[in-house]
Amino acid sequence: MPENVWLMPLKNLDDDARAIKLGEIADLEVTQEQRRFVGEPLRMMLIGLEEESRHPIAIDANGAAVGVLTLQTGAATLAGWADDESAWLLRGFLIDRRQQGKGLGALAADAAVRAAAKLTAALGGNQTGVVLSVNEENPAGQSAYRKAGFEDRGQYLGGDARPQRTMYRPF
Repeated sequence: MPENVWLMPLKNLDDDARAIKLGEIADLEVTQEQRRFVGEPLRMMLIGLEEESRHPIAIDANGAAVGVLTLQTGAATLAGWADDESAWLLRGFLIDRRQQGKGLGALAADAAVRAAAKLTAALGGNQTGVVLSVNEENPAGQSAYRKAGFEDRGQYLGGDARPQRTMYRPF
């Protein structure tokens, strides 16, 4: 099992490196069950590259993409949070089905919180943590987030895949 994951912000890569990373992301596999929770990885990353508020990130282990996530500003209420300005929204988080069960999800979620804190400092934001919503029928996801220090803040009935749990971790 890898002891580390690296977060590769796609917007920070040059065109060639980004193209290589997007090719790796296109090869990620998601189970049918996961698809209803997270969507298609390459599509999510391409959308993130086009929107200023989104920061699409490849999760790397052993030199290759093993997953993706997006940190987004101004969208925390999409996860049942009280406001959009005090927290980053962690969305579109997934680990390739062939890499699941190795602890990569918890490592990446922990790294995402550190990345969000750095983004807050660099961009001069007012965020104090990261919020997400996870489907109540996704115990593996809930477990990975808890291992990364996220706390359950209650049920959220918004969104397409409900009911969900709102989870939060301060920086």
